[in-house]
Amino acid sequence: MGSGGARAAVFGVSDGLVTNVSLILGMAGAGASAGVVRLAGLAGMIAGAFSMASGEYVSMRAQTELFERELALERHEIQRRPDGERRELVRIYEGRGVEPEAARRLADEMMRTPELALETHAREELGINPAALGSPALAAGSSFATFALGALLPLLPWLFTGGTAAIVASVVIGVVASVAVGVALSVFTGRSWWFSALRQLGFSALAAVVTFGIGRAVGISGVG
Repeated sequence: MGSGGARAAVFGVSDGLVTNVSLILGMAGAGASAGVVRLAGLAGMIAGAFSMASGEYVSMRAQTELFERELALERHEIQRRPDGERRELVRIYEGRGVEPEAARRLADEMMRTPELALETHAREELGINPAALGSPALAAGSSFATFALGALLPLLPWLFTGGTAAIVASVVIGVVASVAVGVALSVFTGRSWWFSALRQLGFSALAAVVTFGIGRAVGISGVG
């Protein structure tokens, strides 16, 4: 898995963890029975995973279609006015400090075939790699799986027990998982692992405390 896919996977786990640990502790704080907390956790996991997957698919699909349209326009311009496109490349290379004569030779080489010309213009003008536009289906599947994994972790104790023991276990799992996610994110952000871990833990803790407090304040009746 490339770095982009790995980064998306870590963020998916983070989203699932924060979402479900908050939902579970909010329901537990309201005094819901173990069965109700289990149901809420499962519903949150499934609904959130589908939401993440559909959002990722639509976003990636729209981005891919936009890139495909830009590539089609660029391909048309290369076929219709190759000399103008060659001059554009010369200006780009000169703008990057390449000597004029070397820039012209480089542009001539890049315009040698339509395929190479399109790839070069896509990279230099549009910032697109035509061979790596991304897969909406793969992105959606990855988002679904990683979100579900993160959401499942704080739910695990409620599959076997309930009450205070399950609440404490969910909190412990949430803390450990948040620190692990923070450390993983530090690989991509370049920040120190302890800063990233504490930041992730802080966000998770804030969401959990707020929802638990709301659950305590509002309560639940007639369910259980």
